[in-house]
Amino acid sequence: MAGMLKSAGFQVTGSDQQIYPPMSDFLATQSIVVQSGYSPDNLEPRPDLVVVGNVIRRENPEALALAERAIPYVSFPQALSHFFIRDKVSLVVAGTHGKTTTSSLLASLLREIGAEPSFMIGGLVQAFGRNFNVTDGRYFVAEGDEYDTAFFDKGPKFLHYRSRIAILTSIEFDHADIYADIEAIKVSFAKLVASMPPDGFLVACWDDPIVREVCREAKCTVVSYGSSDDCDWQVTGLSVSPLFTSFQVNRNGVSFGNYENVLPGRHNALNALAVIAVLDILGFARQDVALGLRKFQGVRRRQEVRGVARGVTVIDDFAHHPTAVRETLSALAAAYAGHRLVAVFEPRTNSSRRKVFQEAYASAFDAAAEVLVREPAPLTNIPVEEQFSSRQLVDNLASRGLRAGYFSTTEEVLSYLDGSVRNGDVVAIMSNGGFDNIHQRLLDVLGGTSAASK
Repeated sequence: MAGMLKSAGFQVTGSDQQIYPPMSDFLATQSIVVQSGYSPDNLEPRPDLVVVGNVIRRENPEALALAERAIPYVSFPQALSHFFIRDKVSLVVAGTHGKTTTSSLLASLLREIGAEPSFMIGGLVQAFGRNFNVTDGRYFVAEGDEYDTAFFDKGPKFLHYRSRIAILTSIEFDHADIYADIEAIKVSFAKLVASMPPDGFLVACWDDPIVREVCREAKCTVVSYGSSDDCDWQVTGLSVSPLFTSFQVNRNGVSFGNYENVLPGRHNALNALAVIAVLDILGFARQDVALGLRKFQGVRRRQEVRGVARGVTVIDDFAHHPTAVRETLSALAAAYAGHRLVAVFEPRTNSSRRKVFQEAYASAFDAAAEVLVREPAPLTNIPVEEQFSSRQLVDNLASRGLRAGYFSTTEEVLSYLDGSVRNGDVVAIMSNGGFDNIHQRLLDVLGGTSAASK
């Protein structure tokens, strides 16, 4: 949002508790000054408008000063809708998993076929080198998050985005800090379905039974995609390698074409299938879409190869939910068949640091040959007995016959990897945070080069 407002001609500053790459590096390139920590002093000189992120709580000192000084403010989704979406055809990607990858695919393919979309996505898109774009084009691609909007608006972000076409990838329990259970999650997605205009389209993953359930009340056209024969769009013939995934697509039971995607795994083939369906609805030629998909360069921190050192491939991935961990490791195991896969996991989200997923994580790492689990920073606002235990996860993994180790610091993880990895290994590092820059530090320890310099 800061980058978009800057590109629209506004003077932009900001505050955050801490920032880390890649976003900190990006903001620096845009000459956007970010104050470290929150303070009333950050509101001097007095801004015309303040955009309040959903991490900010009512008692935040800067938020309190904002109210005391009667400075106008909006939430991030309100700002995005008002300044950038309102005059566009809004294409929203929602779901528990795959939002960033799928929205990045959609934006990249639209650009490749000449549509020049605007977008705002939660990850850096390799084709653009940033996570936003502001153009005069017809389409706006938005990653539709189900997390709450702001301390003054507890509804999900995606309700602000004026969806004309929405992709719904999956619905699972997540965000245990704001949702009580799966029923509460379903209510939020049901609101998204209800908000769709009658002449809109909902492109929904039919492999997910909860998605099917939520879509029953849709007033717009529902276009299904998935693996089964009853889908409008079906993916078949999946073949995975380290370089690309190939698959066939059927539409209404009839062959539609063959496709290749740089991202490995069945889940990424489904993400691509959803985008293919949307672009068909929009009237783009299938051959142009297939060519654009082959050219897709990926997304930072989504199965991103950061480099190879001492014959060891180091991969960075955002996976933190048990299902995302399972799908990511399964995809990498298939793509790098014959190589030893080492998973390094940092539980960091509000949900992953709670006991709610303790048992589910135990079966999420089966595709790995070895699992290293770092001790997370504890959640101070919940009882100890409700918190996730890294030691318990390691014990559970060992009981399943997996080689697993517990580490209290990132330095311990790096030291162990330096002494244990060997030529041909693949190290998948999974965290939704910076993880103390472990990826580059591992490459440095092993004496290798980054992916960009290969």
